[in-house]
Amino acid sequence: MATNTGTPRKPHVLIVDDDIPLAWSFKQTLEHRGLDATIVPDGGLALRFVVEHPVDAVVCDLEIARLEGDLWFAAVERLNPALARRFIFITGLGEAAPFQKFIDSAALPSLRKPVDLAVLLGEVMRVLKP
Repeated sequence: MATNTGTPRKPHVLIVDDDIPLAWSFKQTLEHRGLDATIVPDGGLALRFVVEHPVDAVVCDLEIARLEGDLWFAAVERLNPALARRFIFITGLGEAAPFQKFIDSAALPSLRKPVDLAVLLGEVMRVLKP
């Protein structure tokens, strides 16, 4: 990953979650590992962020403001299919929730709240591997 000037840039992880204290703990964990991380608490703003900025992985809550995680994922999948393969979903919903079918069909990592930060970091590093 390089910038316009050819200098290497750190992998950038977008955190899409409206639980700001939780998102902040994710951001600190990722930055401590040497990654860049941005928190966007709203699906509409997050979609605009993906269009305007390079993003290498996404940590996304399934319940977010203005555009639920499954619909947000579908929009990103159309805009950037490669990025759509580098999602990690976070959920506090039970398995009977309507999102469970989506999680199963997406075949992407999903972590249940409360999230173990070491597990989250491991999943992010795994999806960032070329």
